[in-house]
Amino acid sequence: MSFMRPLGNTGLTVSALGLGTVKIGRDKGVKYPNGFTIPDDRAVTELLAQALDLGINLIDTAPAYGHSEVRLGKLMSARQDWIIVTKVGEEFDNDSGESRFDFTPEHVRTSVERSLQRLNTDYLDCVLVHSDGNDLDIISQGTLEALNELKKAGLIRATGMSTKTVEGGIATLQQADMAMVTYNLQHHEEVPVIEHAASHSKGILIKKAFASGHLAGDIADPVQESLNQILGTAGVGSIIAGTINPKHLQENVAKARIACGE
Repeated sequence: MSFMRPLGNTGLTVSALGLGTVKIGRDKGVKYPNGFTIPDDRAVTELLAQALDLGINLIDTAPAYGHSEVRLGKLMSARQDWIIVTKVGEEFDNDSGESRFDFTPEHVRTSVERSLQRLNTDYLDCVLVHSDGNDLDIISQGTLEALNELKKAGLIRATGMSTKTVEGGIATLQQADMAMVTYNLQHHEEVPVIEHAASHSKGILIKKAFASGHLAGDIADPVQESLNQILGTAGVGSIIAGTINPKHLQENVAKARIACGE
């Protein structure tokens, strides 16, 4: 499996490693082991250029990532170089540091229109529902149908959900193009979703591949071990890894390429 891979049957080709951008837009209510400072515009611009140079074409953002979408819309170079993933459903208040959720079809439409404006684009490659954990309840509200209508209208190329349950992941794949699931050395519970995707040509993105920086244990190189396991699993399109550290980005891509046999 090469570093560039198909994302299920979406027609999109993605890099095995995608850039997560929570840290360029939000520093409240995040669960990382170490504190960090939100980088300035110049640092973000350099990080995006570095990602492209390293062969990354996938970028992951969300309204819940504070100012992330707005900053990307302003600082991204050529739009056509990027596969943009954003979300609907979770809203974040930068002042209070609190999240709230709204999965109604009306909010889906409003949120997508706002993301198009913020990201300075007339289409979004992938839009995922940002689940609060009640995956099946969200689906029953017509949230995925609302995304699929926007796809028919040409505003979105692929739809799905960032899920938290096996049942929710499989139900999502039955109605949408892709799911984003947690998978790492310590968390294998959602592998049945990946297997379902592989057998039905659906897309899979992986979150928390490095357990948000909490991967420990007695493994010599837990990052390489994680990448080997995840990228060697049939059905996996890409791992979303959030970093604002240029050195980490370079190391992660080098290790991802090794895991892909390059």
